[in-house]
Amino acid sequence: MSSQPAPEDRSLLIVEDDRPFRERLARAMESRGFTVTIAETVAQGVARAKEAPPAYAVVDLKLEDGNGLDVVEVMHTVRPDARVVVLTGFGNIATAVAAVKYGAIDYLPKPADADDILAALMAPDGAKPKPPENPMSADRVRWEHIQRVYELCGHNVSETARRLNMHRRTLQRILAKRSPR
Repeated sequence: MSSQPAPEDRSLLIVEDDRPFRERLARAMESRGFTVTIAETVAQGVARAKEAPPAYAVVDLKLEDGNGLDVVEVMHTVRPDARVVVLTGFGNIATAVAAVKYGAIDYLPKPADADDILAALMAPDGAKPKPPENPMSADRVRWEHIQRVYELCGHNVSETARRLNMHRRTLQRILAKRSPR
């Protein structure tokens, strides 16, 4: 049994709460031959997946009303052959593993462009991904880790500094700067 949808079925569900990114991605995927449906919340994504289960989906991990993995789980239930790619601004190994367990075929860090997403959606089963052409710098990885811990601590600077074993003022200076490239 192949886990690839029929080649003629190019239905795509995009679940993303960042409106400009969602609209740009929808236009780009439509120009690549997909019939796109959009949702901006977990509830809308689940409803659209149940109404007309798409062959493909691109789901943001962190949505305003919850976790995008709930949409991935429903997608895998209503259409086991669906190919789902999870996008996230705060990637880590635990969520990547969870995404795959729930049925995602790939996990891409934001900002991902339409070509990267298309390549992930259309990759043959068992294909090994190519190494990134421009991987994140060590400074960017450190900054994203700090941002993730800060978010998990409910934007509490003192608690974040304690968990990162860092001086509070040092953390405040890092948080005040823009993200490194």
